[in-house]
Amino acid sequence: MNAANPEPHQGFLCALDDVPDGGALEIPADRAGAPGVVILRRGDDAWAYRNVCPHFSIPLNYEPNTFWAYDAELLMCAHHSAMFRFEDGVCVDGPCEGASLTPVEIRIEQRQIFNNDWRRQL
Repeated sequence: MNAANPEPHQGFLCALDDVPDGGALEIPADRAGAPGVVILRRGDDAWAYRNVCPHFSIPLNYEPNTFWAYDAELLMCAHHSAMFRFEDGVCVDGPCEGASLTPVEIRIEQRQIFNNDWRRQL
């Protein structure tokens, strides 16, 4: 194994650099009908959540892998404009203010993002 191309591991989601800095990347679900995951990035930090708005249990985006992020701080639901903080998924403005996105535990190793509990969460 080398640093540039680590061996594949179970739970691999994507490379950190696949996620736009200050933006988001959608990881589709492995199972039909299951929600995907949205990964948010700010510099070398990343957070992951189920791609489900707590307002109406619908995806946070209209188009595949298209998300609205503001100032590398907030993710906006495309359906009702709810605003969620990157670092904890809490809605700070909009129809579900105070509710939170469902976190997905991740870890970053050699700039690769892995799901900590891939068998249960995806």
